Amino acid sequence: MKKLLAVLIFFSLMTLVIAACSSGSGTGSTSGSSNSDSGGYMVHMSDQNFAQSSVTIRKGGTIMLMDDAATPHIIASGSWVNGSSQPIQEKGMPTVNNVQISGSGNSQVIGPFTTPGTFHLYCTVHPGMNLTVIVQ
Repeated sequence: MKKLLAVLIFFSLMTLVIAACSSGSGTGSTSGSSNSDSGGYMVHMSDQNFAQSSVTIRKGGTIMLMDDAATPHIIASGSWVNGSSQPIQEKGMPTVNNVQISGSGNSQVIGPFTTPGTFHLYCTVHPGMNLTVIVQ
């Protein structure tokens, strides 16, 4: 029974990986993946960084933060500036406060972003881990 459960989990994870890899590329010059059906954009996180420093999404879109490492992340609105965390709730941005993503393969959707503009997210645990979200 344990072997069957392990095989099912393995195939489920592989299906997720294949779906994520085949969903195409995002807008702009950043790397990541976009799901044009839902307006979502996947942003990968390593142990101490976002895979890209900025993403461009369309108005009404979301971002999915995907933890690719076993390192926990706590995401909030704001950014790291000169080694100091600067929390800020920017006008028009969805509320993002204490969003915890822990463990390889875990993810969290942020949004929708309904107002065009430039918004900032950061990991409160890892100094310098900033993400700029440009909504068009």
